[in-house]
Formats: sequence, structure tokens, C-alpha cells
Amino acid sequence: MHILISPNAFKNSLTADAAALAIAEGLKQSALSCTTECFPIADGGDGTAAIIIKQFNDTRVNMQVHNPLGRSIMASFGLIEGGKTAVIEMADASGLRLLKTDELNPLRATSCGTGQMVKKALDMGANKILIAMGGSATVDGGTGILSALGIRFLGSDGSELNNLPESLTNLKEIDRANLDPRLFNCEVIVLCDVDNTLLGYNGSAAVFGPQKGSTPDAVKKLDAALSKFNDITQKQFDKDMGAAKYGGTAGGAAAGLFAHINARLVNGIDYLLELTGFDTSLQKSQLVITGEGSIDEQTLQGKGPYGVAKRAKAKGIPVIGLAGKIPAQSNEKLNEYFNVLMAIGNQPADLVTALTDTEVNLIRTAKSIGDMLAMVNTNPDTYRD
Repeated sequence: MHILISPNAFKNSLTADAAALAIAEGLKQSALSCTTECFPIADGGDGTAAIIIKQFNDTRVNMQVHNPLGRSIMASFGLIEGGKTAVIEMADASGLRLLKTDELNPLRATSCGTGQMVKKALDMGANKILIAMGGSATVDGGTGILSALGIRFLGSDGSELNNLPESLTNLKEIDRANLDPRLFNCEVIVLCDVDNTLLGYNGSAAVFGPQKGSTPDAVKKLDAALSKFNDITQKQFDKDMGAAKYGGTAGGAAAGLFAHINARLVNGIDYLLELTGFDTSLQKSQLVITGEGSIDEQTLQGKGPYGVAKRAKAKGIPVIGLAGKIPAQSNEKLNEYFNVLMAIGNQPADLVTALTDTEVNLIRTAKSIGDMLAMVNTNPDTYRD
């Protein structure tokens, strides 16, 4: 029996690589006679670029950038396909993990550092740029990225606005005269891990602002700022940022790049699986094991385990989903894609303990899966639907 092990990261606990290795170790310790392949995945969230770069076994470029509060830090991006494609992780320059909890302030946090990486990639000759946008600390509509690429955001007196995105409510004009011309011959693809749009109740400020430190008052200010950004963009360039599917990704950065540098917004997991040749590995497998920190109905909105399960089920290959948290009751929608969902915890535990024990819990759970499959003693071909 050949088992494909394709988990997402277990947030705040294990990387996707580490999770895959833990599952493989558990199967190795079991009574099951099987071979395994570790194929860790990501859906556009934090860690996506690292997985792509590792799959291609290509190079990293280190550089100084500004973090979300303007401090100088070291970050890196990857070059694949002979250096013609750059792979950028927004979280490396503009991520939540770069700030302390008491520093979070989306009214002032900027995505400028990500724009600096885009510019460096252009300097190195890239004509395609992939940006994985999960895990950002920003709700600036991508204005920081765009500013780093030459766009100016002007107030009523014609001067450039400071303190973006808070000051976007004073936006009068967007000046694209100095936009880096190399972008006109460069394909920019944004890998998105959510399908929220830019504005309103399900928009980037309302849904993601609180996760990044926004108070209720700040959420209202951010939504107003992004709304003004969209109004001026529509007026000048006839592009509706608010209508773009996935536009709410990374605090609206996806919508900003869609409108102003013609970026293509794509489902992150589907794009990654296609890019890395996942189907080739899938075709050799009789069982798939995937997982992440939590699996519930939101998983079906485009998260990593859903992307894996959808492809496996299309080929009649059963799927086991492992998570720290799963629904208490059987869920009909999830059952369409996951043959089995298993919570990896073995006793009541607080969150800190659960996160600390993720690796050992994955190993133990995978061993139990292997032992159960060994008891069945069935021809592997019968595992197919």
C-alpha cells in the first residue's frame, strides 16, 4: 500500500514539512506494510513560498526590507524556473509574526517591504512573480506594495499622503506616472488563501482586522479607508476592487494589486498543487492523509486539506483528515471529501499544551491508523472507491 501524506501546516505548532514527517513516522512505527511519500502543501498562507521553493530545489535571495512598522529587517524570496519566476512570501516582510502583540496596529502597518521584494525580483530579471499573501499584519489594500513600486497616493492639496492606510480617507488622486514600467511585461500572480472580498461585513477590515489588532473603531476606519481607495480607483481607472473575488486577501492587498498592476488572483492550494505536480504523486497512491490545525466547513472555502481531498476524491482515492479540532457531529458536506476525520488529541488539554503536543499526537494517531489498516488485511486496490 502506498500512502501520500499531504498536510498543511498546523498553525502556531508545526510546519507542513514537520507535520508530514510526524505522520510518516507514526505509520513507520505501525504494523502496516506500506510505502509513503511526504508531499507537504500550503494554500497561499504563511509557508507557501518555502514549500514551492523546496519542491523546485532552487535558490533564495536575501535582502533588507522594511517590516510592517518600517523597521529594517532581513527577508528572502525564491527564484525558480531558471531565475525567471520569483516566489515571494508576503509574511516574510509584512507578516504578523514579525511584530509583538502590543505592536499590532493595522491603521499604520504597511506592506511596503513586500513591494521592495517585488522590485528586487524585477532587478534580478524575473518576468513572473508569485506572491503568497497569507499571514500579513496589514490592512492597507496593498498601498505599501504599490508605493514601493512607484505609485503615489495624493491628498486634496496634491501632496503625498503619509501614515497609510489611516490617511486613505483623505485620498484625492492616485498617481501612476512613476509605476515601474517593468511590471507591464511581468505576470504577477497572487496566491490567495481566503475568498473574501475587499469591503463590508465579510470584507478584509471586518473579518481580518481584529485578528491583526484592530479595535471595533479601527475596523470602521479601515473599511472607510479602503472604500475611499476603491472609489478613487474606480473613478480614475474604471476598476472595481470591491468586486474582485479573493480581493480581501492580506487586508485587501490582493485587490490593490489586481486593480493597479493587473495581478491575477488565484486559489492558492489549486495553483500550488498544479505547479508542483501533485497529481503525479496522487496517481501512485492508494490512500491520502492530509490535515491542519482545524478542519470544519470553512475548510471547504479553499483551504489546503480541501484542495488535496477534492483531487483525491476525483480519482476515487480515499482521504483521511487529521486535525487538532474537528466538528463534534458528522458533517455531510465534509463527508463528501473526507472518508474519515480524526482529532489527534487523546485527552483534555489547554491550547498551549495541545500546540506543544502536536508532533507526538500526530505520530500516535498515524500509528493507530496504520495498525487499524493492518488489521483489515485487505488488498490495497480495494481501498479505492
